[in-house]
Amino acid sequence: MYKLKINNKLVNFKPGDKVLDLIDENNSKNYMVCKIDQTIKELTYPLSEKHENSEITLLTLEHQEAGRAYEATLRYIISMAFYNLYPEINIKFNYNVSRSIFCEILTPGIKLSKITDDILKEVQRIIELDLPIKRMTLTVKEAIEIYQNLGHDDKLNILEYRPDKIVHLYKCENYYDYMYCYMLPSTGFIKNYCIKPYSPGLIIQYPRYELNAEIPEFQEEPTYGKTLREASKWGKISKTNSIVKINRKIEDENIIDFIQTCEMKHNNMLAELGNNIKSEIENIRLICIAGPSSSGKTTFCNRLRIELMSRGINPIMISMDDYYLSKPEIAKIQGKIDIKDLDLEHINCLDINLFNQNLFDLINGEEVTLPKYNFKTGKRENGKTLKISDSTPIMIEGIHALNELLTSSIPKHQKYKVYIAPQIQINIDDHSPLSTTDLRLIRRIVRDMQFRNCPPQETISMWQSVRNGEFKWIYPNQEGANFVFNSELTYELAVFKKYALPALANIPQTDASYITANRLIKYLKYFKDINDEQAIPCNSLIREFIGGSCFKV
Repeated sequence: MYKLKINNKLVNFKPGDKVLDLIDENNSKNYMVCKIDQTIKELTYPLSEKHENSEITLLTLEHQEAGRAYEATLRYIISMAFYNLYPEINIKFNYNVSRSIFCEILTPGIKLSKITDDILKEVQRIIELDLPIKRMTLTVKEAIEIYQNLGHDDKLNILEYRPDKIVHLYKCENYYDYMYCYMLPSTGFIKNYCIKPYSPGLIIQYPRYELNAEIPEFQEEPTYGKTLREASKWGKISKTNSIVKINRKIEDENIIDFIQTCEMKHNNMLAELGNNIKSEIENIRLICIAGPSSSGKTTFCNRLRIELMSRGINPIMISMDDYYLSKPEIAKIQGKIDIKDLDLEHINCLDINLFNQNLFDLINGEEVTLPKYNFKTGKRENGKTLKISDSTPIMIEGIHALNELLTSSIPKHQKYKVYIAPQIQINIDDHSPLSTTDLRLIRRIVRDMQFRNCPPQETISMWQSVRNGEFKWIYPNQEGANFVFNSELTYELAVFKKYALPALANIPQTDASYITANRLIKYLKYFKDINDEQAIPCNSLIREFIGGSCFKV
């Protein structure tokens, strides 16, 4: 017998035992996956002599990777339910509004109202049977035969770009699928979910790790939802809504045409936004721009400024960073003794009163001396003195730019709010959508390596803190935007791959960032490379991350 620790408790095991075998049966379904040293493993992972003295941490739904496995398993079960009842129907999953998943029926002529009840009952039946989900390792040839029998052409196509000689699949009864994610041991681990009709498909909700494993109340988000629908429409029209289709664009078409087509989408959105602002410019005095990390805000602000200048509108930019309070002032406001405990993304880190007063005075024709934050001394100094005409709008950009508290001195009808974020609707295959959050993380990894001498490990270690700030300060205000700019460029992951993939692959398994790196590698490796960077315009938003921007961001 060998020994290891599970949740700090010493237990005996023999080679071949699964992690699940060592967990108290009464509590086993409270855990989704486990962490062995710095790697995530499924609970069905077999132990061997090398795990002598290892430390295993069992992860509940409050952990990010456990939440991912839960969501992937729920998608698997829904796909299985469709296959069991209606094998002729093809479905597709995408991430949607209110932190949910949308299930789209791809097969034409299907009336969802007639099959929904059957699907819901079959999902519940599969869960109640607590069927084992078995991981299988096959050759590519064996996987092709299974996918051909199932009619999964989308999964067959992605295998063309798989660099590995083996394929992992999951089997439950007679159903096979792969979700590019860790899976739960059996269907009975799914306890909490919500599936309901949401035209023209189904909305699927599941417990969120960032909400203490609770399912959030579903909220309509018409502004954000419209952007997702437009992104989905674009993917279908341009034939770029999957990795396979993007790769075939790279293989079969002129790279310059592909890149310029994607860039034209940005040009069109900027033109539309410019027209919108021009049509209301008599009322607009403040243009507020916000979005999550690595959305491309710096390039966007420069391009919007030029777009407005081409219409005879000459905005000025005021930096919110110049209104930061000193750290001792922030500590006093937040009631912190140790400066290390400060929440530097909190809105109370800014001098809200001074910011409002400066905006009010400028808009009302007063001459104002703006502050300038000195990051070396950590204090504000006097900056430039401004006086603007009543035809000059002010642009502000930052995490709190859409928050009414920050600009309360300005009437709402004088503000035009812009939310910017990449909203992808790209899939690995029909059952496995790509995450917008992962796209932004890859952008940030590439940028930090290029310009900040910051390795991927450091970027990844900070990412959850960044995400916490986004959930707290950005997402609650996004629905108040007048315009949503989708900063996604469909070709970008094929460009980022050559920067990110080697760096991620070099992260050792002993590093805490390995878990995230391994997840990104799982799909990044499927993209064909775009090596002709000269074809990327100097004002492209991508240049903010890879370099060569005419804006010198």
